[in-house]
Amino acid sequence: MAKTAIVTGASRGIGRAVANRLARDGFSVVVNYASSNNDADSAVAEIQASGGQAIAIKADVGNPADVEYLFQETVKRFGSVDIVVNNSGIMPLSPIEKGDVDAFDRVIKTNLRGTFLVLAQAARHVVAGGRIIAFSSSVLAKSFPTYGPYIASKAGVEGLVHVLANELRGRNITVNAVAPGPVATELFLGDKSEDQIAQISKIAPLERLGRPDDIAAVVSFLAGPDGGWINSQVLRANGGFA
Repeated sequence: MAKTAIVTGASRGIGRAVANRLARDGFSVVVNYASSNNDADSAVAEIQASGGQAIAIKADVGNPADVEYLFQETVKRFGSVDIVVNNSGIMPLSPIEKGDVDAFDRVIKTNLRGTFLVLAQAARHVVAGGRIIAFSSSVLAKSFPTYGPYIASKAGVEGLVHVLANELRGRNITVNAVAPGPVATELFLGDKSEDQIAQISKIAPLERLGRPDDIAAVVSFLAGPDGGWINSQVLRANGGFA
């Protein structure tokens, strides 16, 4: 029986690339999404067209009942949970001085509360030998203006990863985070000018933005047999950005 991977935020961008890569690696994949049925169905169809197995499950990672449903439905359909990749995230930018509490709360709900809820369910359901992978960000090392809420949320994610790795002692389950640098996705490109994108592209010594497949390859490593000795780490997949 194929092993099963849940990928949150998997209908677009990095999450979709991760879902595709894990399907190619032989996992049955649960494509989690929050809003876009069309994108999720398209992601599932893409995996199936390549010979993989996938289903879509709608759930808001910031909602405890939704996250519980996500895991229950996965077990009902596939029998077990072997890999959990929590990729869901939002990135509205706002200077701290503005005091935009609404934006702050939205970021924390999805990025940090969402990670907490997914990790909690993962800790209950992932089988021995399984892997739990969260998403941080390499922007933590840069402290760019307007990134305050986002950086705060991702710093919290890294803390949760280290704690959960210790809490799962003796269960043969690894817990790690992947921290991408700038990646050419809708989330990153959406609010930036061409000049800003060009400038950011030059920061890393490799002088380009990351691609979703670059990040999916790192997740594949952590989820696969060669990643079994990596635990409680943050892998900064960023081309030297930070």
